[in-house]
Amino acid sequence: MPDSTSPAGLHDPRFTDLGVTLRENGGTLRVWSERATSIDVVLFDDDDLDWAVDERPLEPIGDGIWAADIETLRPGVRYALRVDGPHGAGNVFNPQTLLLDPYARGVVSGAPGDHRSVVIDSGFDWGGIRKPRVPRDRTVIYEAHVKGLTKRHPDIPPALHGTYAGLGHPAMIDHLRSLGVTSVELLPIHAFESEPRLLALGLANYWGYNTLGFFAPHAAYATQDARRSGPTAVLKELKRTVRALHAAGIEVILDVVYNHTAELELGGPRSSFRGIDNRGYYRQQDDGAYIDVTGCGNSVDTSTHAAARLILDSLRYWSEEVQIDGFRFDLAVTLGRDAEHVFDPDHPLLRAIADDPILRDDKIIAEPWDVGLGGWHTGGFGDGWQEWNDRYRDGVRNFWLSDIDYLRRAGTSPAGVGGLATHLAGSAPLFGAKRGPLAGVNFITAHDGFTLRDLVSYDVKHNDANGEQGRDGADTNRSFNHGAEGDTALEHILSARHRAIRNLVGTLLLSAGVPMLTAGDEMGRTQLGNNNAYCHDSALTWVDWQLADWQVDLLAHVRELTRLRAENPALRPVRYAAPDDEVPEASVIQWFDAQGQPMTQATWTDPEQRTLQYVATSTPAHEPANCVLLIIHGREDDAEVVLPPVGAASSLVSLWSSADERPRENGARFAPGDRLPLSGPTLHLLRAE
Repeated sequence: MPDSTSPAGLHDPRFTDLGVTLRENGGTLRVWSERATSIDVVLFDDDDLDWAVDERPLEPIGDGIWAADIETLRPGVRYALRVDGPHGAGNVFNPQTLLLDPYARGVVSGAPGDHRSVVIDSGFDWGGIRKPRVPRDRTVIYEAHVKGLTKRHPDIPPALHGTYAGLGHPAMIDHLRSLGVTSVELLPIHAFESEPRLLALGLANYWGYNTLGFFAPHAAYATQDARRSGPTAVLKELKRTVRALHAAGIEVILDVVYNHTAELELGGPRSSFRGIDNRGYYRQQDDGAYIDVTGCGNSVDTSTHAAARLILDSLRYWSEEVQIDGFRFDLAVTLGRDAEHVFDPDHPLLRAIADDPILRDDKIIAEPWDVGLGGWHTGGFGDGWQEWNDRYRDGVRNFWLSDIDYLRRAGTSPAGVGGLATHLAGSAPLFGAKRGPLAGVNFITAHDGFTLRDLVSYDVKHNDANGEQGRDGADTNRSFNHGAEGDTALEHILSARHRAIRNLVGTLLLSAGVPMLTAGDEMGRTQLGNNNAYCHDSALTWVDWQLADWQVDLLAHVRELTRLRAENPALRPVRYAAPDDEVPEASVIQWFDAQGQPMTQATWTDPEQRTLQYVATSTPAHEPANCVLLIIHGREDDAEVVLPPVGAASSLVSLWSSADERPRENGARFAPGDRLPLSGPTLHLLRAE
């Protein structure tokens, strides 16, 4: 029966226990290939990857499943598959090629393109430590690279620099806790390799979006001792790090790349899927040409049940076996494309992920686009899914950077405050009342693009070191250098840049929705204007922990903002308010102009009106009532606002202002109707008391 029409779908029991299952007398290896005519497993010496010590045939047992019981399969054994099958359009079988088991829990590599699967021992004592299960409204995500985050940390022992163990070191955990981070989102740690093109240029795939195996952790991020001991030790080091972070109340989210693999385009490496069942794993035309909606040479075909089930099984494995708390899906639209390659928000795989009993309490986050036809779908995923909110990113950058650049050049504003107001309140037009503001993951920067410091320091990208003559990386960045490109000693430019950073990060951490910081942005990290540094494993991309005074001040601001977010539930509503009904855990919002008067249609639509007062009042459910006033002044000139009424409150206490180079310890008190002077551009947060 063809895989594409199997009535049981991706939950078909025939896919159960693929890969190696250990037993008292060896193990059982099960592999899926619908089109193969023979599959053999080759076992290798414990030390020499090229010394084959045994070879056994797998037997077809029906419905595309091949299996063998092998008494010598045990933890530490290295193995590979040889697969033969028919020739013709879409089939690229070659029984001479050694292939990775798609379900291998461990991978060892000799040279590029030379890999073996490894049987691992999964035993581990979690010591009773469980997943923190941080509520979404209290979540602050910190996107980080395992190596880049820890490589240069002065308080982490050199032997642990750039490793899983370094991530779990007390010095790193102390930083994360002091920063107010609840959830670390790691760039890919599935086993991956660099593309031949990059290796030829003397570069490397640093980010890791080039997966070899969906079940094995990337060995190069483990300590030398663990790597010498083998994949079981690598996995245990990772588990110890997860356990240490969980003990500190910090979640671990993985950035996962299921949309394509390291096999690249036809004619590229044949390391696993392509040699096992090319037609069953990759999107293709009838003539075998790949349908590439990822821009990476191939696209995994999740309309086949075998490919969809492999992804679901991988997620379950990481959630259960490694105790991972959530997943961010790279180019998630690819995973939701049907057999006609059209995106379907109710795609069986997307629904299976959201509804799975093992995964349903994990954080499930989509990057809601790919590069194929009809690839942008922000706001288009279903219940249970959160989404990266690129509209938020663009709107906030526009308000604080592009618009102010335009104001300087033209003397008039291209836009008022309406767009920013929508983003502050949780992007309701995108996510709707049913899903609520927490469906959106807000961000200003991510691994892909300018750092926060570079966003305010460069008008254009500077990617010449990437080996692509500056053609790579986004051209539309909505950045603003504030008067000089890159480094400058001019104090007025540096002061404007630092304030812009505070406005951007302040907006991020004071908006409804789930905020995501990028590692190093809290300290003003730079990549010297490179907005696509995926191929640099160097000081350019590693976080520098040696800080100038202004960077220490910025770190203090971020810590203060995360603390204020945690203390004020009005800033982190779970639901949108309704006009005629009280909604628990929502924030009732009132908008006022600079004179303390309710906003009118005229002021909303006037591009010159760039001062707004935003009053958010919580609707208590589990926390005390709370009311805050956020003042936004989006011009570089000075201004004065009349503080609006805030319910029955008689006073307003100043909590934070982006005008301060360092956060103030004791805020001034005001009363509704008082006049508050502002220097621009500025954010100012007050609490009603």
